[in-house]
Amino acid sequence: MSAASSPRLSRLRFAALVLLGVYPLVTVVLYILTPLTAGFEVWQRTAILCPIIVVAMVWMVIPVIYRFFGRFVFIAA
Repeated sequence: MSAASSPRLSRLRFAALVLLGVYPLVTVVLYILTPLTAGFEVWQRTAILCPIIVVAMVWMVIPVIYRFFGRFVFIAA
């Protein structure tokens, strides 16, 4: 397949699907972390939250998007 005919990623569609996956993930993790981190500063809570979210995005959210919505996020050139 040549570069001219290969499909390209629709950034808008991909961003919308990532948002739909990340928002509930962040919300659930915050509900779990908040009682466990009572008394922590915001930056300390964020330091715990960010690695969890990044790992979940790389190994869960984004692969699910590509697997189930691949045809939706790629546009034929």
